[in-house]
Amino acid sequence: MSDETGTPDTLAGTTGDGVAPGGGPRPEPLRFFGTSWLNHDNGYAARRAGVAIGSLAAAVASCLVLRFAYEGIQIADTGSFVTVLVVAMFAICSALAFRNTLEGFGKRHDPQRQASLRGLLAVGFVGSLLAYFVRSLTEAPGEKLHREEYEQAREAHERRTTRRTGNPSKKKRRA
Repeated sequence: MSDETGTPDTLAGTTGDGVAPGGGPRPEPLRFFGTSWLNHDNGYAARRAGVAIGSLAAAVASCLVLRFAYEGIQIADTGSFVTVLVVAMFAICSALAFRNTLEGFGKRHDPQRQASLRGLLAVGFVGSLLAYFVRSLTEAPGEKLHREEYEQAREAHERRTTRRTGNPSKKKRRA
């Protein structure tokens, strides 16, 4: 299998049991990127461009769908209050979803908070798509967070596996 599939037995040179050949931690795969974010290989640049174009295209298509919904509200002649309310709801929810998604690429969110925001984030899906687009212009979305966590895991693994030299019971004591 190729590294592009993101299956555990092919991630960044790991063995079938999910452990790196040196026995260290393995990198966590990212959506659309697998583990190509680690060394920027296996078509990383093309994937980033694809994610940027895809998320922007999805945001544009979503805005067109929202425009049809707006026109439906206009045809229904519900009044200006309802129209303003719906437009403000989508605008505010999209702004909050943009901010929340962009922050999520830099730090892990509290699962309970995310569960309580699920409805708001679903309404503001355009903001999440735009956050994906903005982040993919500089790096793979979530790469910075995963790289920091992977480096910490590697350092912790090195500290745990570093061997001491000599027998501590034979150590000379100072009098």
